Amino acid sequence: MPASSVADADLYELAERAGQALRAAGWRIATVESCTAGWIAKALTDVPGSSQWFECGYVTYSNAAKMRDVGVSPQTLAAHGAVSEATVREMAQGALRTSGAELAVAVSGIAGPDGGTPEKPVGTVWFAVAAWTRREPECVVRRFSGDREAVRRQTVAHALRLALSTLGEVADEGGGAGAR
Repeated sequence: MPASSVADADLYELAERAGQALRAAGWRIATVESCTAGWIAKALTDVPGSSQWFECGYVTYSNAAKMRDVGVSPQTLAAHGAVSEATVREMAQGALRTSGAELAVAVSGIAGPDGGTPEKPVGTVWFAVAAWTRREPECVVRRFSGDREAVRRQTVAHALRLALSTLGEVADEGGGAGAR
């Protein structure tokens, strides 16, 4: 299977593992999505029992929604654009703050087929994972190949892997199941 191909079964398996880790930690997750338009939330809630660990999902496709729903500052958007480290950082922090969840995953990217620039070509996606136990979210950028669906599928898979990685670190540090 090519790297750009992520099957529904792969997404389900990642979401199921994330749910098991969230349940073990006693945590709830919130998603804040732009280019995936709720697909990460869909993948997570496809898992039976997800109401035990899924708090909510924000689809903040427009800049207005990013500002209104999760508190991204207009200055950040003006200075860095929607597809940037600064923006996904504020998206993830805002989702933690507004939802009360212990973990938040944020994505913003250019799925194509248009909208890319030389600095931010189609396939560019920024990710942020914020946990209430950390001072700052973890932010990473990836460039995916393929058509619009392939970019979005790869984005969902990578976001779930980042959540799993963060949950693994929490478990390793003994930071699960405690109240804030």
